[in-house]
Amino acid sequence: MAADLHALAKTMEEALAELPMFDVHTHLVGGRMGGQGLHDILLYHMVISDLYAAGCPRGARLTQFPGQPTREEAHQRIAEAVPYLPLIRNTSCSWGIRLILEDLYGWREPITAENWRRLDDLIRQRADDREWPRSIFDRLNIQRTCTESARRGCGGDDNRLQYSIEWCFFTRCQWDEFDTALYELEKAWGRPPEVPSPIGGGNRPPTDRTIRTLDDVHAAVAHYVDSIPYDLVISTAAGISTDIDYRQVSDGEMAAALARRSQAGPPERDIYASYINELFLSGLERHAEEIVYQFSLGAEPLPFETASRLSQRTIGQVAEMIARHPRLRFQCFLSSRHANQSFCTLARELPNFSLAGYWWHSFFPDTIRQVIAERLDMLPVNKQIGFFSDAYCAEWVYGKTLLVRKQLARVLAEKILQGQYTRDDALGIAKSVLFETPQTLLGMVPRKS
Repeated sequence: MAADLHALAKTMEEALAELPMFDVHTHLVGGRMGGQGLHDILLYHMVISDLYAAGCPRGARLTQFPGQPTREEAHQRIAEAVPYLPLIRNTSCSWGIRLILEDLYGWREPITAENWRRLDDLIRQRADDREWPRSIFDRLNIQRTCTESARRGCGGDDNRLQYSIEWCFFTRCQWDEFDTALYELEKAWGRPPEVPSPIGGGNRPPTDRTIRTLDDVHAAVAHYVDSIPYDLVISTAAGISTDIDYRQVSDGEMAAALARRSQAGPPERDIYASYINELFLSGLERHAEEIVYQFSLGAEPLPFETASRLSQRTIGQVAEMIARHPRLRFQCFLSSRHANQSFCTLARELPNFSLAGYWWHSFFPDTIRQVIAERLDMLPVNKQIGFFSDAYCAEWVYGKTLLVRKQLARVLAEKILQGQYTRDDALGIAKSVLFETPQTLLGMVPRKS
């Protein structure tokens, strides 16, 4: 039986490679979609977490967009990380690195203190080659990817990219902050869309305007909703924190909480986030035919990155939130393995709610297989999108695509062997969730040849 499963999974993986697909959420930068050096592959933030857990002294990300790390910063961090690579050789992130380096760069040596600069030079040789990342997408049969609109650049990669507005996070908590929703709104008030705040908090540049009254809140939210470039983007990219108690807040409660901002704690945080979020969703619902409200859930900030946790209370409150705005389409990126079954039941009963991919702390092979199997058993194909990479360079789109294909192939093989699907059924279902549903549910568009 094990031999049959292995052989069939291999056959299915080869067949899946022939199917067109979309990557519906990334952080690629138009004009430089490929890796700019070894750091973009070796120090992807998920790998940094592996290294930090193994004892590497720094867990922070490298300099992020709109800048990028200098060669000096990148080399310093690589040199610091290399001694810890043997300790993470067991992880799936390390497997992803090996797939990328072997398949794309022909590199099969262990990375050591003696050879990493040679590998870095090899990757940097491709950094300015505009066709290199496109060739990776073609190799994967990826039609288009979706990235942040702020990373569009001059638009030269529009035939490969579509866009999402990732600007302000009214319902995402930051480490040791209680007025984040107000600050995020102030940051956007009167300004065009920009890059989002990084995870972690603590560094809050001054804003042009300060919210003091209820009228200020309404004016700022109206500006935000009106400033979204609906002719460019197909979705939002928001975050919902499990620590917030979501409810409908009265004008009087919000006004009183504004007066307590300097002494804000968890109760005020919940009021600010709930009020602003409902105001925003009501405004966005007027554009329901133009945009999908995508939100991430189940990854809560720590000093450097996040941990996966999600309360049952939040699941119920998110369901109520979705039901209050029936015209607006909601789609979840879920980072909580144990909550997948719950969210499948929500998607079965809420017509305007769907699920996409495997996000962050769910992007590990065993979890991916569980999520795929549950969703295929519980949801119609037009309520689920089968892949997004969350990658920051084309090389990690490659690595993550291969990891997901292997897991999808195994799940499909198991269902074929138990008589649930025929092979034709399995490939048709895979094509639906990888290629057709991203078009009908999200608005992805195949690339013109």
